[in-house]
Amino acid sequence: MRTKSIKKNRINVVTLGCSKNVYDSEVLMGQLRANDKDVVHEEDGNIVVINTCGFIANAKEESVNTILDFVQKKEAGEVDKVFVTGCLSERYKPDLQKEIPNVDAYFGTSDLPNLLKALEADYKHELIGERLTTTPKNYAYLKIAEGCDRPCSFCAIPLMRGKHRSKPIEELVQEGEKLAAKGVKELILIAQDLTYYGLDLYKKRNLAELLTALTQIEGIEWIRLHYAFPTGFPMDVLDVMRNEPKICNYIDIPLQHISDAILKSMRRGTTQKKTSKLLVDFRKAVPDMAIRTTLIVGYPGETEEHYQTLRNWVKEMRFERLGCFTYSHEENTHAYSLEDDVPEEIKQQRANEIMELQSQISWELNQQKIGNTYRCIIDRKEGNYFVGRTEFDSPDVDNEVLIDATKYYLKQGEFVDITITEAADFDLYGVPGEIHEISEN
Repeated sequence: MRTKSIKKNRINVVTLGCSKNVYDSEVLMGQLRANDKDVVHEEDGNIVVINTCGFIANAKEESVNTILDFVQKKEAGEVDKVFVTGCLSERYKPDLQKEIPNVDAYFGTSDLPNLLKALEADYKHELIGERLTTTPKNYAYLKIAEGCDRPCSFCAIPLMRGKHRSKPIEELVQEGEKLAAKGVKELILIAQDLTYYGLDLYKKRNLAELLTALTQIEGIEWIRLHYAFPTGFPMDVLDVMRNEPKICNYIDIPLQHISDAILKSMRRGTTQKKTSKLLVDFRKAVPDMAIRTTLIVGYPGETEEHYQTLRNWVKEMRFERLGCFTYSHEENTHAYSLEDDVPEEIKQQRANEIMELQSQISWELNQQKIGNTYRCIIDRKEGNYFVGRTEFDSPDVDNEVLIDATKYYLKQGEFVDITITEAADFDLYGVPGEIHEISEN
């Protein structure tokens, strides 16, 4: 006999995928809370909303498995209802409805009002910036635009998120102020492409003006840039970064590849020469900038020669932060018409080699930090360590600074000057200044 779940009418939001999905889940939860709904994030609840990712094969597989897990719980009487939203649902709704019919309803990426209706809640237009944040209290993501107009051959994002749509500066400042009032000290700006910001609303690239406006928010001490496209980069952003202490000397600029033949096939609109010059200009404008990039190996037609060009360039550029992924053959993208001709084991081998090379570069760069003092924000305590970050590090993906919690006491969300005493490939170890050691007594 089917037994009803104990926690009646508690809505559990489960988030998969990138920071943009985290943001969307937080907005959904904010709307539900405003409707006096009992809502939690990835805890027990009898109503489940799964915010899925549909970007590449691994992410799609994780999303499908999560849906199947909760459908099984529904059939066992452990949950009452399962709703699915997000990118996977946007992209594959008819297939999902056919293959997993026991989900109560599927919603796309722009279906928030309908999803709320299914959850017996009203969409409240006046809730600008009202979110239930799920990140540590000291930082939050700020999505400045939705969608993407770029024609990259390998990417399915425009299929799932639509065309680029910027949010007005006033609205983003208002959202930032509400976050600051809750104790957020670091805003991490996200979009599919930050550099396109404003073209639709203001008829010009307006990221620099937005950054200047956000620096005026009292309580916000760091503003970090994620996901910039290399073609048409607005160089006035670097002036703001250099002159405004609140803008972290950090940028995440996914470059994907560097061989001219592969870049052309990827429809990236740039060349090795232009990309290398852009990075030189970055370092000239902001000498101590940390540059994070992501690369794709195993793209259709990538020969050993193309790969070696990429590998040698990584060695030459010495990025502070780098991630490498294997190519995923995605239907309805431009590259899907090409033959996925690089064997999986070769793709993996190339990705591993790039990451080994980056590990060595990161170790060498980190050794230079020993003896230096950096302003760090403390994110959390984990085991016997307080875990912090410098302005050159983003949460979850970059280096962390570890401080011995058996010797020192620090508070989450506070800024502390940390002197680096040891350095590994991706972690730094340090001691705080002007903080008393914990007494032995």
